[in-house]
Amino acid sequence: MTPYQKRQTPMTLRMIEDMKIRNFASATIDAYTYHIDKFDQFLEKKPISDAMPEDIRNYQLHLIEIRKVGFSSINQAGCGLRFFFSVTISKPWHIDMIPYGKREHKLPTVLGADEGNRLLQSTSYLKHRTFFMTLYSAGLRLSEAANLKLSNIDSQRMQLNIRFGKGSKQRLVPLSPRLLKELRFYWKVHKPTTFLFPGKTADRPYAQTSVQKVIKVSARKAGIKKNVTPHTLRHSYATGLLEAGVDILTISRLLGHSSIITTMIYLHVRRSHFQRIPSPLDWLPTRQLPRWSDPNYDQNNGSPN
Repeated sequence: MTPYQKRQTPMTLRMIEDMKIRNFASATIDAYTYHIDKFDQFLEKKPISDAMPEDIRNYQLHLIEIRKVGFSSINQAGCGLRFFFSVTISKPWHIDMIPYGKREHKLPTVLGADEGNRLLQSTSYLKHRTFFMTLYSAGLRLSEAANLKLSNIDSQRMQLNIRFGKGSKQRLVPLSPRLLKELRFYWKVHKPTTFLFPGKTADRPYAQTSVQKVIKVSARKAGIKKNVTPHTLRHSYATGLLEAGVDILTISRLLGHSSIITTMIYLHVRRSHFQRIPSPLDWLPTRQLPRWSDPNYDQNNGSPN
Protein backbone atom coordinates (compact mmCIF):
# COMPACT_ATOMS: atom_id res chain seq x y z
CA MET A 1 0.00 0.00 0.00
CA THR A 2 1.37 3.41 -0.96
CA PRO A 3 1.58 6.14 1.70
CA TYR A 4 -1.52 8.12 0.75
CA GLN A 5 -3.75 5.05 0.46
CA LYS A 6 -3.61 4.54 4.23
CA ARG A 7 -6.22 7.24 4.87
CA GLN A 8 -9.25 6.60 2.71
CA THR A 9 -13.04 6.84 2.67
CA PRO A 10 -15.25 3.96 1.50
CA MET A 11 -15.62 5.69 -1.89
CA THR A 12 -11.90 6.06 -2.51
CA LEU A 13 -11.25 2.54 -1.25
CA ARG A 14 -13.62 1.29 -3.95
CA MET A 15 -11.80 3.49 -6.47
CA ILE A 16 -8.51 1.88 -5.42
CA GLU A 17 -10.02 -1.55 -6.06
CA ASP A 18 -11.24 -0.41 -9.49
CA MET A 19 -7.74 0.72 -10.40
CA LYS A 20 -6.13 -2.46 -9.09
CA ILE A 21 -8.47 -4.52 -11.26
CA ARG A 22 -7.18 -2.54 -14.24
CA ASN A 23 -3.55 -3.02 -13.11
CA PHE A 24 -2.81 0.66 -12.59
CA ALA A 25 0.65 1.48 -11.30
CA SER A 26 0.93 2.06 -7.56
CA ALA A 27 2.09 5.65 -8.11
CA THR A 28 -0.96 6.35 -10.29
CA ILE A 29 -3.31 4.89 -7.68
CA ASP A 30 -1.66 7.02 -5.04
CA ALA A 31 -1.90 10.20 -7.13
CA TYR A 32 -5.53 9.72 -8.19
CA THR A 33 -6.75 8.93 -4.69
CA TYR A 34 -4.87 11.96 -3.36
CA HIS A 35 -6.74 14.26 -5.74
CA ILE A 36 -10.12 12.64 -5.05
CA ASP A 37 -9.57 13.07 -1.31
CA LYS A 38 -8.65 16.75 -1.82
CA PHE A 39 -11.78 17.24 -3.94
CA ASP A 40 -13.86 15.57 -1.21
CA GLN A 41 -12.41 18.00 1.34
CA PHE A 42 -13.15 20.92 -0.98
CA LEU A 43 -16.82 19.93 -1.11
CA GLU A 44 -16.94 20.11 2.70
CA LYS A 45 -20.42 18.89 3.76
CA LYS A 46 -21.63 17.88 0.30
CA PRO A 47 -21.19 14.13 -0.41
CA ILE A 48 -18.79 13.48 -3.26
CA SER A 49 -21.37 11.17 -4.85
CA ASP A 50 -23.63 14.22 -5.34
CA ALA A 51 -20.95 16.34 -7.04
CA MET A 52 -21.85 18.02 -10.32
CA PRO A 53 -19.73 19.49 -13.15
CA GLU A 54 -20.07 22.96 -11.59
CA ASP A 55 -18.43 21.64 -8.39
CA ILE A 56 -15.54 20.27 -10.40
CA ARG A 57 -15.19 23.54 -12.29
CA ASN A 58 -15.04 25.47 -9.01
CA TYR A 59 -12.45 23.02 -7.68
CA GLN A 60 -10.24 23.47 -10.75
CA LEU A 61 -10.47 27.25 -10.36
CA HIS A 62 -9.55 26.77 -6.70
CA LEU A 63 -6.42 24.84 -7.75
CA ILE A 64 -5.43 27.58 -10.21
CA GLU A 65 -6.29 30.73 -8.29
CA ILE A 66 -5.92 29.75 -4.63
CA ARG A 67 -3.46 26.86 -4.48
CA LYS A 68 -1.65 28.03 -7.64
CA VAL A 69 -0.60 24.54 -8.71
CA GLY A 70 0.90 23.79 -12.11
CA PHE A 71 -1.15 22.50 -15.01
CA SER A 72 0.48 19.08 -14.75
CA SER A 73 -1.10 18.69 -11.30
CA ILE A 74 -4.40 20.12 -12.54
CA ASN A 75 -4.49 17.63 -15.40
CA GLN A 76 -3.56 14.80 -13.06
CA ALA A 77 -6.49 15.82 -10.85
CA GLY A 78 -8.67 15.85 -13.96
CA CYS A 79 -7.62 12.29 -14.84
CA GLY A 80 -8.42 11.13 -11.31
CA LEU A 81 -11.82 12.83 -11.37
CA ARG A 82 -12.64 11.41 -14.79
CA PHE A 83 -11.84 7.90 -13.61
CA PHE A 84 -13.80 8.31 -10.39
CA PHE A 85 -16.94 9.66 -12.07
CA SER A 86 -16.89 7.28 -15.03
CA VAL A 87 -15.87 3.99 -13.39
CA THR A 88 -16.28 4.10 -9.61
CA ILE A 89 -19.42 6.28 -9.75
CA SER A 90 -21.21 6.39 -13.08
CA LYS A 91 -22.77 9.82 -13.54
CA PRO A 92 -25.46 10.83 -16.06
CA TRP A 93 -23.32 13.72 -17.34
CA HIS A 94 -20.43 13.04 -19.70
CA ILE A 95 -16.88 13.06 -18.33
CA ASP A 96 -15.80 15.33 -21.18
CA MET A 97 -17.34 18.07 -19.05
CA ILE A 98 -14.20 17.71 -16.88
CA PRO A 99 -11.71 19.72 -18.98
CA TYR A 100 -7.95 19.42 -19.28
CA GLY A 101 -5.68 22.45 -19.15
CA LYS A 102 -3.43 23.37 -22.06
CA ARG A 103 0.08 22.42 -21.07
CA GLU A 104 2.97 24.76 -21.63
CA HIS A 105 5.41 23.14 -24.05
CA LYS A 106 8.97 23.77 -22.93
CA LEU A 107 12.18 22.45 -24.43
CA PRO A 108 14.02 20.09 -22.09
CA THR A 109 16.96 21.32 -20.03
CA VAL A 110 20.13 19.55 -21.16
CA LEU A 111 23.59 19.39 -19.58
CA GLY A 112 26.75 19.43 -21.64
CA ALA A 113 29.50 16.90 -20.98
CA ASP A 114 31.48 19.37 -18.87
CA GLU A 115 28.40 20.25 -16.80
CA GLY A 116 27.59 16.59 -16.27
CA ASN A 117 31.15 15.95 -15.11
CA ARG A 118 31.04 18.91 -12.70
CA LEU A 119 27.70 17.75 -11.30
CA LEU A 120 29.09 14.30 -10.50
CA GLN A 121 32.29 15.73 -9.04
CA SER A 122 30.23 18.02 -6.79
CA THR A 123 28.29 15.05 -5.39
CA SER A 124 30.52 13.77 -2.61
CA TYR A 125 28.31 11.04 -1.12
CA LEU A 126 28.94 7.79 -3.00
CA LYS A 127 25.32 6.59 -3.01
CA HIS A 128 24.03 9.83 -4.50
CA ARG A 129 26.84 10.05 -7.06
CA THR A 130 26.27 6.46 -8.21
CA PHE A 131 22.52 7.11 -8.42
CA PHE A 132 23.13 10.13 -10.68
CA MET A 133 25.58 8.11 -12.79
CA THR A 134 22.89 5.46 -13.29
CA LEU A 135 20.34 8.06 -14.42
CA TYR A 136 22.86 9.70 -16.76
CA SER A 137 24.34 6.50 -18.16
CA ALA A 138 21.07 4.71 -18.96
CA GLY A 139 18.58 7.55 -19.41
CA LEU A 140 16.31 6.26 -16.65
CA ARG A 141 13.36 7.98 -15.05
CA LEU A 142 13.79 8.71 -11.36
CA SER A 143 11.27 6.04 -10.34
CA GLU A 144 12.95 3.46 -12.57
CA ALA A 145 16.36 3.99 -10.98
CA ALA A 146 14.88 4.05 -7.47
CA ASN A 147 13.23 0.66 -8.06
CA LEU A 148 16.25 -1.03 -9.63
CA LYS A 149 17.15 -4.30 -7.95
CA LEU A 150 20.42 -6.20 -7.99
CA SER A 151 18.69 -8.90 -10.03
CA ASN A 152 17.99 -6.33 -12.78
CA ILE A 153 21.72 -5.99 -13.54
CA ASP A 154 22.87 -8.47 -16.19
CA SER A 155 26.65 -8.07 -16.29
CA GLN A 156 27.06 -11.01 -18.69
CA ARG A 157 24.91 -9.45 -21.40
CA MET A 158 25.75 -5.90 -20.25
CA GLN A 159 22.12 -4.90 -19.88
CA LEU A 160 19.83 -3.31 -17.33
CA ASN A 161 16.39 -4.84 -17.06
CA ILE A 162 13.96 -1.99 -16.39
CA ARG A 163 10.85 -3.60 -14.89
CA PHE A 164 9.12 -0.54 -13.42
CA GLY A 165 8.84 1.65 -16.51
CA LYS A 166 6.03 4.11 -17.13
CA GLY A 167 2.81 2.27 -17.86
CA SER A 168 4.28 -0.91 -16.31
CA LYS A 169 6.29 -1.50 -19.50
CA GLN A 170 9.48 -3.53 -19.32
CA ARG A 171 12.54 -2.73 -21.44
CA LEU A 172 16.25 -3.47 -21.71
CA VAL A 173 18.91 -0.76 -21.91
CA PRO A 174 22.68 -1.11 -22.43
CA LEU A 175 24.86 -1.26 -19.33
CA SER A 176 27.88 1.00 -19.66
CA PRO A 177 31.19 -0.70 -18.74
CA ARG A 178 32.14 2.37 -16.71
CA LEU A 179 28.80 2.31 -14.88
CA LEU A 180 29.27 -1.40 -14.10
CA LYS A 181 32.68 -0.61 -12.61
CA GLU A 182 31.16 2.16 -10.47
CA LEU A 183 28.26 -0.07 -9.37
CA ARG A 184 30.66 -2.80 -8.25
CA PHE A 185 32.64 -0.30 -6.19
CA TYR A 186 29.39 1.08 -4.72
CA TRP A 187 28.24 -2.45 -3.82
CA LYS A 188 31.50 -3.18 -1.94
CA VAL A 189 30.93 -0.09 0.21
CA HIS A 190 27.16 -0.15 0.83
CA LYS A 191 26.38 -3.89 0.40
CA PRO A 192 22.76 -3.56 -0.86
CA THR A 193 20.82 -6.83 -0.78
CA THR A 194 17.54 -6.29 -2.66
CA PHE A 195 17.16 -2.80 -4.06
CA LEU A 196 20.27 -1.35 -5.66
CA PHE A 197 19.57 1.93 -3.88
CA PRO A 198 17.64 1.00 -0.73
CA GLY A 199 15.77 3.46 1.42
CA LYS A 200 15.58 3.46 5.20
CA THR A 201 15.21 -0.31 5.12
CA ALA A 202 16.67 -2.82 2.67
CA ASP A 203 13.23 -3.85 1.36
CA ARG A 204 12.16 -0.32 0.36
CA PRO A 205 13.45 1.82 -2.55
CA TYR A 206 15.24 5.09 -1.96
CA ALA A 207 12.97 8.10 -1.42
CA GLN A 208 12.65 10.09 -4.65
CA THR A 209 12.26 13.39 -2.79
CA SER A 210 15.73 12.92 -1.28
CA VAL A 211 17.27 12.54 -4.74
CA GLN A 212 15.45 15.64 -6.00
CA LYS A 213 16.82 17.74 -3.13
CA VAL A 214 20.38 16.43 -3.41
CA ILE A 215 20.70 17.12 -7.15
CA LYS A 216 19.75 20.76 -6.56
CA VAL A 217 22.53 21.08 -3.98
CA SER A 218 25.05 19.40 -6.29
CA ALA A 219 24.09 21.69 -9.19
CA ARG A 220 24.65 24.78 -7.03
CA LYS A 221 28.04 23.48 -5.91
CA ALA A 222 28.95 22.81 -9.54
CA GLY A 223 28.05 26.38 -10.49
CA ILE A 224 25.34 25.23 -12.91
CA LYS A 225 22.74 27.96 -13.35
CA LYS A 226 20.21 25.76 -15.15
CA ASN A 227 17.21 24.25 -13.38
CA VAL A 228 18.64 20.77 -12.83
CA THR A 229 16.38 17.87 -11.82
CA PRO A 230 16.90 14.10 -12.00
CA HIS A 231 14.97 14.16 -15.29
CA THR A 232 17.58 16.56 -16.69
CA LEU A 233 20.04 13.65 -16.74
CA ARG A 234 17.56 11.62 -18.81
CA HIS A 235 17.22 14.52 -21.25
CA SER A 236 21.00 14.83 -21.43
CA TYR A 237 21.32 11.10 -22.17
CA ALA A 238 18.84 11.28 -25.05
CA THR A 239 20.37 14.43 -26.54
CA GLY A 240 23.88 13.00 -26.24
CA LEU A 241 22.86 9.86 -28.15
CA LEU A 242 21.19 11.93 -30.85
CA GLU A 243 24.28 14.10 -31.29
CA ALA A 244 26.42 10.95 -31.44
CA GLY A 245 24.43 9.74 -34.45
CA VAL A 246 22.08 7.21 -32.84
CA ASP A 247 18.82 7.10 -34.80
CA ILE A 248 15.75 8.52 -33.13
CA LEU A 249 13.76 5.25 -33.28
CA THR A 250 16.45 3.47 -31.24
CA ILE A 251 16.54 6.35 -28.74
CA SER A 252 12.75 6.20 -28.42
CA ARG A 253 12.92 2.50 -27.55
CA LEU A 254 15.77 3.00 -25.08
CA LEU A 255 13.79 5.72 -23.31
CA GLY A 256 10.64 3.59 -23.22
CA HIS A 257 8.49 6.15 -25.05
CA SER A 258 5.15 4.88 -26.28
CA SER A 259 5.30 7.26 -29.27
CA ILE A 260 8.27 8.46 -31.30
CA ILE A 261 6.61 11.89 -31.35
CA THR A 262 7.59 12.27 -27.69
CA THR A 263 11.23 11.58 -28.57
CA MET A 264 11.29 14.08 -31.42
CA ILE A 265 11.50 16.99 -28.97
CA TYR A 266 15.22 16.26 -28.66
CA LEU A 267 15.66 17.23 -32.31
CA HIS A 268 15.12 20.82 -31.18
CA VAL A 269 17.97 20.88 -28.63
CA ARG A 270 20.80 19.00 -30.33
CA ARG A 271 23.81 21.22 -31.00
CA SER A 272 24.53 19.90 -34.50
CA HIS A 273 21.06 21.07 -35.51
CA PHE A 274 21.99 24.68 -34.71
CA GLN A 275 25.60 24.54 -35.88
CA ARG A 276 24.45 23.92 -39.46
CA ILE A 277 22.13 26.95 -39.46
CA PRO A 278 23.78 30.11 -40.85
CA SER A 279 23.00 33.65 -39.74
CA PRO A 280 22.00 36.25 -42.37
CA LEU A 281 24.42 38.64 -40.62
CA ASP A 282 27.33 36.50 -41.78
CA TRP A 283 26.28 37.03 -45.42
CA LEU A 284 26.58 40.83 -45.32
CA PRO A 285 29.64 42.36 -47.04
CA THR A 286 32.00 43.62 -44.36
CA ARG A 287 32.41 47.07 -45.97
CA GLN A 288 28.68 47.72 -45.52
CA LEU A 289 28.94 47.53 -41.74
CA PRO A 290 28.98 51.02 -40.14
CA ARG A 291 31.94 50.28 -37.85
CA TRP A 292 34.20 48.94 -40.62
CA SER A 293 35.60 52.43 -41.28
CA ASP A 294 36.31 53.06 -37.58
CA PRO A 295 40.15 53.18 -37.21
CA ASN A 296 39.84 51.72 -33.69
CA TYR A 297 37.93 48.66 -34.96
CA ASP A 298 39.90 45.45 -35.48
CA GLN A 299 38.69 44.02 -38.81
CA ASN A 300 40.18 40.60 -38.06
CA ASN A 301 38.33 39.71 -34.89
CA GLY A 302 35.46 42.21 -34.97
CA SER A 303 36.37 44.00 -31.74
CA PRO A 304 37.87 47.38 -30.76
CA ASN A 305 41.68 47.52 -30.74
